[in-house]
Amino acid sequence: MKFAHLADCHIGSWRDPKLKDISTRAFIKAIDICIEKKVDFVLIAGDLFNTSLPGIEFIKEVTKKLKELKDKGIAVYVIAGSHDFSPSGKTMLDVLEHADLFKNVVKGEEVDGKLKLKFTIDPKTGAKITGMLGKRGGLEKSFYEELDRSIESEEGFKIFMFHSLLSELKPKDLEKVDSQPMSLLPKHFDYYAGGHPHFVENKKLDDYGIVAYPGPLFPNNFRELEKLSKGGFYIYDDGKLDWIPVQIYNTHHISIDCNHKSAEQTTKELMDDIANKEFFNTIVTIRVAGTLEAGNVSDINFKDIFSALYDKSAYFVMKNTNALQSKEFEQINVDTGTAEETEDKLIKEHLGQIKIGSDEEKLIKEFMNVLSSEKAEGEKVADFEKRLIENLKSLD
Repeated sequence: MKFAHLADCHIGSWRDPKLKDISTRAFIKAIDICIEKKVDFVLIAGDLFNTSLPGIEFIKEVTKKLKELKDKGIAVYVIAGSHDFSPSGKTMLDVLEHADLFKNVVKGEEVDGKLKLKFTIDPKTGAKITGMLGKRGGLEKSFYEELDRSIESEEGFKIFMFHSLLSELKPKDLEKVDSQPMSLLPKHFDYYAGGHPHFVENKKLDDYGIVAYPGPLFPNNFRELEKLSKGGFYIYDDGKLDWIPVQIYNTHHISIDCNHKSAEQTTKELMDDIANKEFFNTIVTIRVAGTLEAGNVSDINFKDIFSALYDKSAYFVMKNTNALQSKEFEQINVDTGTAEETEDKLIKEHLGQIKIGSDEEKLIKEFMNVLSSEKAEGEKVADFEKRLIENLKSLD
């Protein structure tokens, strides 16, 4: 028996025009590999799409690949994840299932106050597949607590699909994230196809069999790009489990500690890092953090750095400066008081660091007052934004 285990495809997750189709391309490549490897069937353990109602351009490409699998005689079995689940029941998964492009294996009924799951049997291999959907905030836990455990004694090769973070497989960097114990899942299945947490892990647990997370099919944000560089999925082949990488672009990660450095020194260090290198077909991430000894964040010449990278054939460049600040603007401790008193102290502390006019304190307060305006009842967002801009321009 050979099957593929995908999860967290999140098709449509990236919004930047240069990256918006990257998760779709990863899905297409993964399906091509499944066909090439001649798998018997494909499992998708939640979050095929990044939303329950994805854009038509994403639906079109996914439908095309699912149809190709169907034409090749390769069945696809899915569960809804926390992103493609919809409380209203309006989800694209239902449309694709009605088109007979895959089967949602979360099937069951309430019997004597318990949730009794039904198995979907793969006609080619006889594998018995069932599972539980994922919901935002881990709310699927209540379903497990009502689970009829009679499925544990079912004979044959059994697969349980789920979309939850398990405590037993939780890495240290997620130790504070809510999770659920393995004991909530039914015992005595041969394979547990997991999704939801974006890391790669598999483990054989007593009374449970192989429990696996393939990670995202492509990293979904800046941090994941840094940590994972690429996505992938598992192929199970008669007891052997292999993680198959899905490489769409090369990646290069730059991280600079700016403590005790000036903005000029930081710029030079970034330029030195990319010197004598080419970045063909590469996504470059730049993370700068710490407190600049001299100069402001805006003094780091990211414009020239980005230009240099694109001149070296980089596909896409992104930066993260969330943990970067200048010494002049380090956090200040102020005595407790009213919000107005706190604002006054902060304004006076920073006055003169950036020249913006003769009466800086007055201008800053007027600026803050305009930005604190609320949208009027019935006012359109566009009209509200226009009113804010006009009021800001009117400040002397």
